Amino acid sequence: MSSQDSQDIVTATTAIESAPDAKTRRYDRQLRLWAATGQSALESSRVLLVSGSATSTSILKNLVLPGIGHFTILDHAKVSHSDAGNNFFLEGSDSIGKYRAEEAVRLLSELNDGVEGRADTRNLESILESQPEWITSFTIVIAHNLDHALLNKLSALLWKDARYPPLVVVRSAGFLADFYIQFHEHTVIESHSETSPSLRIDKPFPALKELALSLEYDKMDPTEHGHIPYVVILVRALEDWKKTHGDSPPKSYEERQQFKKDILAQKVKADEENFDEAEAQAYRCWTETKVPSEIAALFSDPALSTETMDCDRSPFFHLLAALKEYTKQSDTHTLPLTSTLPDMKSDTLNYIQLQRLYKERAQEEKQTFKSYLRIPVDDCMVDSFVKNAHALVVLRGKPWDTFDENKAALVESLSTMPKETCIHLALSALSLLQASDTSVSPSAESIRAKIQSIVGQPNKLPDEADDAIGEIARAPFSELPNTAAFLGGMVAQEVIKMITKQYVPVKGYCVIDLIETSTGTISA
Repeated sequence: MSSQDSQDIVTATTAIESAPDAKTRRYDRQLRLWAATGQSALESSRVLLVSGSATSTSILKNLVLPGIGHFTILDHAKVSHSDAGNNFFLEGSDSIGKYRAEEAVRLLSELNDGVEGRADTRNLESILESQPEWITSFTIVIAHNLDHALLNKLSALLWKDARYPPLVVVRSAGFLADFYIQFHEHTVIESHSETSPSLRIDKPFPALKELALSLEYDKMDPTEHGHIPYVVILVRALEDWKKTHGDSPPKSYEERQQFKKDILAQKVKADEENFDEAEAQAYRCWTETKVPSEIAALFSDPALSTETMDCDRSPFFHLLAALKEYTKQSDTHTLPLTSTLPDMKSDTLNYIQLQRLYKERAQEEKQTFKSYLRIPVDDCMVDSFVKNAHALVVLRGKPWDTFDENKAALVESLSTMPKETCIHLALSALSLLQASDTSVSPSAESIRAKIQSIVGQPNKLPDEADDAIGEIARAPFSELPNTAAFLGGMVAQEVIKMITKQYVPVKGYCVIDLIETSTGTISA
């Protein structure tokens, strides 16, 4: 074995040269989820949370532990007896009468000394009027059970400019809750799709084809024969098939079954797993490698128009434009090859050889891809884009209250997802009733009347409305610790997706029912 082979094997098996540093040890598990790029994005983020409620602090707990850079709690309220009873990040009766923001920040900061926390006891309304730029300086804004009028003002401010931060609106009462992420546009390169990139077996690049055709199965000993990677077996089998079938892959069911039998017939021992893998993966030979429909749809995105691209667009769309041109000019009209190979039955030498071929070809195609870029883009971002080109995502959102203003959409949602829509409408009704009169606790009748006014009087509410209205009327101002904890985990998870731009965040209103322990999404 050559020294080069030895080095590749060491690299491929990720031999550890030195012990990991303290940060790597602390964040080891999450680094496996979003890697160093995601962690860097988290550590650079600045989160504003409006309200120091139990739900708010539960959300922050799940953001402080993974290591956001900074958080500010904006809350002018002081700790009440009910706060002391349901918020784990207050010191019980000792915190009563003190500012909720200051008490919560002090205790949350103990969770991670690498995170900067700040309490701001100013009034949100005055900041919206006198210093709105302070709010827009954050990476993301989260608001829990905010007054309806203030929420409308905050939402309008953050919707004014696409460069302003996303707004996460969280509402809860008793065992029911919902949340919504308001954003203009959100692009995801590392969506961590379960769909693997193509190995391009039906359109093999020259070096792969040459390797497959050069193998002499009849001269191999059983050990060598049992460690040929299934990719190579399939490329060879497909080329042999085409020679006797007019250069066409198997088409009919009968032909495909015969193709599989031909593969298994090449076994020299009954227990050769590599040929079993090849038979299981044989569909790759007659499934044409082409640009996935979801990615092809992105090529028609308005953001790629000449007028738009002349503006100060994000690097994502310049990369997408280059990808569109690459697939158009490529001989195979496919996405750039990636060097990522799945696990397969093989020995180290054969696997590394195959991996090297894919890596070299991927590097060549990446250089070609880069030639279509109109602006300089960081190499790490290019690498990530090419590697994940098969699973890119572009999301476009709406202002948080758009759904409630669309009676036709509400009626349709009531017919398709009645329970979730009724919970959402009950929470909206509660918010509107509180805005009109804070001195009176909403009754079931007033909540129903308000829901009916939102959807329109002629539209009958489904039976599921009774359960939602009953729970809201039972506990309109109750913030339960278990609801707060559950919401804290769910909302923080979506906030991390937004900050890191990894994984696909929920789109629409995510509705939570902890009476029946269910979630659902409406108005997606």
